Amino acid sequence: MQGGGVALRWQSEGMPGTDRHARLLPDDLLARVHGRAADLDRDNAFPHEDLAELVAAGYLTAFVPERLGGAGLGLEAVAREQVRLAAAAPATALAVNMHLVVTGLAAWLVEHGDATVEFLLREAAAGEVFAFGNSEAGNDLVMFGSRTRAERTPEGGYRYTGTKIFTTLAPVWTRLATFGLDEDDPDGPRLVHGVVPRTSPGVSTRDDWDTLGMRATQSRTTVLDGAEAPPEWVYRRLPVGPSADPFVFALFAVFETLLAAVYTGIGRRALELGVEAAQRRTSMKHDGRTLDQDPDIRWRLADAAMAQDGAELGLYALARDVDEGADHGARWFAQLVGLKVRATETARVVVDGAIRVAGGSAYRSGSELARLYRDVLAGMFHPSDDESAHATLATSVLGPPRA
Repeated sequence: MQGGGVALRWQSEGMPGTDRHARLLPDDLLARVHGRAADLDRDNAFPHEDLAELVAAGYLTAFVPERLGGAGLGLEAVAREQVRLAAAAPATALAVNMHLVVTGLAAWLVEHGDATVEFLLREAAAGEVFAFGNSEAGNDLVMFGSRTRAERTPEGGYRYTGTKIFTTLAPVWTRLATFGLDEDDPDGPRLVHGVVPRTSPGVSTRDDWDTLGMRATQSRTTVLDGAEAPPEWVYRRLPVGPSADPFVFALFAVFETLLAAVYTGIGRRALELGVEAAQRRTSMKHDGRTLDQDPDIRWRLADAAMAQDGAELGLYALARDVDEGADHGARWFAQLVGLKVRATETARVVVDGAIRVAGGSAYRSGSELARLYRDVLAGMFHPSDDESAHATLATSVLGPPRA
């Protein structure tokens, strides 16, 4: 297994991720996670051992306040940890990302005075694992519309009926944060956000995850057939379309930032592998010298390092702005979706450059760079996609298009 015994030096030496922030993930844990990643990808298997170690390290309660038994970390600190975890095992990092998004948005809202979602943090502190049941085939409105039907129960809860795709953590989640459309609300159609326990009748999971990359996430399809969220677990009823509700900002801020962190971690590891390849490979054309002395190779790796540095520094700066309540005004959403697109596209460029440096060996199926190449492609499918992000950015600088 290529790279299986290589120390992840950049996790702890002199890169932008090394600073004052607390760390929950020891280097030896990351090395073990890294050592399992290739087999999990080959077998299309869920990383149960990885998750057990992350739980034991307290990682799933990273956002949970200390008063509730968690680490009480902010978004920047968790983003830095996600970069490190993704450099070790991208699919494991992307899997746990979804749980961290739920707890991260709850932590932000609670910190800003919204107690309606504190139950999410208490559930996480008690060991529950959250997944997102939001994505739907053919729903390009994403969070601003839904094909899932939400029906109010006499007790004040909601029953959800619909099909959710890309339900990451499918084999292990115990709580599903989901939403659907209540067309019968007396105030007009409402998007109802609530949490469904896995034990609810009407929840089923298809074993249908067999993908090009990010295979260990096991983001299977979830079918909801009257699955019920109890009244105390229904936390938002929002009008269809964009909303100024702080929940929407919290969701975008945490989701886009942590997604960016995962793909930035892929870029970090790819650059390291490119450097190792350049230091290992020799050139007959240059009298047997290693490729790290070839000016063209040096330029290619310098270009990749420049892009990677920009991705890391931009990620940490915007995450810090979320933590500190910086005022980006109407441009907040443009900043967040731009961060996600820059991170995923930069990671693809860095992986591609590292493969070009590594040469034909990277084309073998057992190559770590080949796996990163497949994993990094998933970045284009996460919201916000390229088209949506550019529309948001265009509106932020040009205003809305004229009718």
